[in-house]
Amino acid sequence: MRILLLLVPISLVLLGFAFWAFIWAVRRGQFDDLDTPALDILAEDQRERPLPPSLADTQAPDRAPDAD
Repeated sequence: MRILLLLVPISLVLLGFAFWAFIWAVRRGQFDDLDTPALDILAEDQRERPLPPSLADTQAPDRAPDAD
């Protein structure tokens, strides 16, 4: 029964922290637009993605040989 004297205040502190975090997120606008981020992943990119450096070197256009 003594453990309740410790667990009840700890749970109230955790509840207060969760409530504060929720209010903070609402004020920061975290819940303003819930639909657009889910739809953005379905949209195609309009720009080309750059090749990784290892592939960019191997797929570079052929250059004219240097005149010796």
